[in-house]
Amino acid sequence: MNPSAALPPLAPPMAPRHGAVGLALVAGLSLLAGMTDAIGFLATGDFVSFMSGNTTRLAADVAAGRWAAAGHLALAIATFVLGNAGGVLLQRLTRQRACLLLGLLALLLALAASLPAGRLALLTGVFAMGMVNAVVEQVYGLPIGLTYVTGALSRFGRGLGHWLLGERRRGWRIQLVPWLGMLLGGVLGAALEAGLGLAAWYACAALAAILAVIFRLIPRAWQLGYLAS
Repeated sequence: MNPSAALPPLAPPMAPRHGAVGLALVAGLSLLAGMTDAIGFLATGDFVSFMSGNTTRLAADVAAGRWAAAGHLALAIATFVLGNAGGVLLQRLTRQRACLLLGLLALLLALAASLPAGRLALLTGVFAMGMVNAVVEQVYGLPIGLTYVTGALSRFGRGLGHWLLGERRRGWRIQLVPWLGMLLGGVLGAALEAGLGLAAWYACAALAAILAVIFRLIPRAWQLGYLAS
């Protein structure tokens, strides 16, 4: 028996240009997520895309019996999950045309920017950040997270460990792309929020609209390659 027959097949490598464009899109979408999260956090005190943080805070509030605060965070987490589901449904209904999804995302962020910095604005932003995860799900056959970076840092760290052991596995370095995008987006978002408050989300809406135009120019076959099969 051939020993290699028991090994799972490797994902077929993408063309270099295809993969490079995918990484550029991941960088832009992560920048958008970082901006949106930083603005929302500074303006409302709650995370918009960092549901790990909201989950930890939810647990602390439940333990302390702060039921109103716990309910607020639970609603935010549920809204994020619904945003992810809505993004997938919209992708399917529009035949995976990400430009339409990003156009709706731009409208949602503009609506959230026009609202007072309260629960409705927060939940609108959270839903939008859930949706954006359906735009790009993989690059080079590797999973990519757009609005959270714990998984990316974990995959990078594991890849680094294998590299130190002399094992050459492809793709682990690209996991730094969404982390850097979130970091730079957070810095930019914090600077904008300091001067504009929640209205800084208009800048996020503009960036989402620009990304929608960019996606419109990308070959459809490439876009389908960025989605999980």
